[in-house]
Amino acid sequence: MRMVDAIQRCFSFIQAPRKIHAHCDIPCGIYDPHTAQIAALTVIRMNQLIQELAKPTAVGTKEMDTYTQQMSRYAQVKEEHAEVCKRELRILWGDYFKPDHLKQYPDLHTLFWDAMKLASKTRQEVNLDAAQQLLTKVQQIAEVFWKSKGAEIRRQPSLQNAKGELVYPVAK
Repeated sequence: MRMVDAIQRCFSFIQAPRKIHAHCDIPCGIYDPHTAQIAALTVIRMNQLIQELAKPTAVGTKEMDTYTQQMSRYAQVKEEHAEVCKRELRILWGDYFKPDHLKQYPDLHTLFWDAMKLASKTRQEVNLDAAQQLLTKVQQIAEVFWKSKGAEIRRQPSLQNAKGELVYPVAK
């Protein structure tokens, strides 16, 4: 037997992978809007900290350096969490919600669209009002999510510095 034939026989079982389809990236069935709510609260808090930041009186001072560093960090965290919020919303919108949910909640696409646009706006601007609107939209999505699972919901103060509420399912 030739060496080439032996190698071909050894590897003949290897085939190109077949394309498969699943209803989501990993069909685990575990979804929760909590992370999106926490991310939206973080966006609010970073806007608050930016607004509270004392502006330096002179350029080229240690005070200016500290201001610049803090502003950069707050803006970076604000933008990161706005993106986390968008990612979590995309997972719910694209993987969890199905056509039957749209029959029950006909404004679902608009709700997600508005939330995604607000998350983008909060990345682009220092805008506390937009951040609070984002939290409101995410809370509405959380309410729809839990109701779609047959759960009752409750709102509870977040107890975070950003204030605001979080939407939770009520245990039966």
